[in-house]
Amino acid sequence: MSDHNKYNIDLTMDPPAEDTLRQYYFIEKAKQYVKAESEEAGRPLTACITTFGCQMNARDSEKLRGILLDIGYEEAPEEEADFVIFNTCTVRENANTRVYGRLGQLKPRKKKNPHMKIGLCGCMMQEPEVIEKLKKSYSFVDIVFGTHNIYKFAELICQRYESKKMVVDIWKDTDKIVEDLPNERKYSFKSGINIMFGCNNFCSYCIVPYVRGRERSRKPEDIIREIKRLVADGVTEVMLLGQNVNSYGKTLDEPMTFAQLLTEIEKIEGLKRIRFMTSHPKDLSDELIDVMASSKKICKHLHLPVQSGSTQILEKMNRRYTKESYLHLVEKLRAKVPDISLTTDIIVGFPGETEEDFEETLDVVRKVRYDSAFTFIYSKRTGTPAAKMENQVPADVVKDRFDRLLAEVQSIAAEVCAVHEGTTQEVLIESVSDHDPSMVTGRMSNNLLVHLKGDASMIGSYVNAHLTECKGFYYLGELVE
Repeated sequence: MSDHNKYNIDLTMDPPAEDTLRQYYFIEKAKQYVKAESEEAGRPLTACITTFGCQMNARDSEKLRGILLDIGYEEAPEEEADFVIFNTCTVRENANTRVYGRLGQLKPRKKKNPHMKIGLCGCMMQEPEVIEKLKKSYSFVDIVFGTHNIYKFAELICQRYESKKMVVDIWKDTDKIVEDLPNERKYSFKSGINIMFGCNNFCSYCIVPYVRGRERSRKPEDIIREIKRLVADGVTEVMLLGQNVNSYGKTLDEPMTFAQLLTEIEKIEGLKRIRFMTSHPKDLSDELIDVMASSKKICKHLHLPVQSGSTQILEKMNRRYTKESYLHLVEKLRAKVPDISLTTDIIVGFPGETEEDFEETLDVVRKVRYDSAFTFIYSKRTGTPAAKMENQVPADVVKDRFDRLLAEVQSIAAEVCAVHEGTTQEVLIESVSDHDPSMVTGRMSNNLLVHLKGDASMIGSYVNAHLTECKGFYYLGELVE
């Protein structure tokens, strides 16, 4: 919890102009509104944030949760909460349909509960047609904001209390990055850290640059300060987040490469593990490979999306690398970091993909031998160049290719993952096992999961585990004293 009094907030004055102070002013103000309303209700008000989509969204939700808890809300399941917030994703068209469906279900509840509020934020809100539809057909929603102004949440809540009507605050783009606001982490011992926002890549199938805006990097000193604060609070593993971390630093007044940033983060005492995602192959520098090779803290895992193995399809996707250059990159990585675990994303059925193109993808999968791959059937996304392309591949052909790819990926992954059987590895214990309460689940440096006997007191600690048996995508292990 943050101590706001250090900011000497005076609610009798006008809100300060400086962004961070201004938000603490509205947090104090929102506290009063929430307190008054919970007294009226005769009970504490409750809230729930439901996150759709990527790890960027999950990190944004932690920030929203921090503000909600700060202003006096308590957490409750979605079906009971007074304040329901959907942090939306819009990578696939059907994601939008799901959100409208969930909103429809909330309408009767809102009629019955005079204290109920509904908030919508995230990528879907950056689409003008969505906002029109919400104003017209879902006017019972209270607060609507996008990806650029998450930090203004408390201010928007105050606006809603004062105006008593729907508050819509969407920015088309921004160069603002506001630091030092509350956030409430899901895990006490690990945390995501945004190092940059937005994307400049414009892959032809992707809506992200349009909804997350232009690429902008946080200042290295702000990132370092945040990590140091987290480490002081018990965090030992961080995941650096960006749509394309490899192009970090290009927008800074004093440019800095991602490899240089990693070198600085490595120096932070008490931090044991560094992860990052997502890496775009076109920007993965030799300097970065060298830093990974010499590092004691960077995890032996790299998520390197290939999307397709066909150079011709990669060109249509605007990925800006070829099949050959991708394979060459993997060779360089494996030469310098021999035990690295590689994972990837692959899209099947991109417009114009022929059987030969698909065979090229299978060829890359066989040559690289990924630990795991996220495989997607291409889905048309209105608003992207690919949606207008000729030669959309018939559904039955795509389904057949998808099944063949999945079978290949899984059989290779089972072999690749099994190589550690019989070895002893350091594991960070993350939770009690979902399936067996006498076991705990942890993660190795290479991101593979290990289940072993233990209890909740071990969560957040690093243990050595002897890997007795590989079960495909995870291991059974025994604690080594």
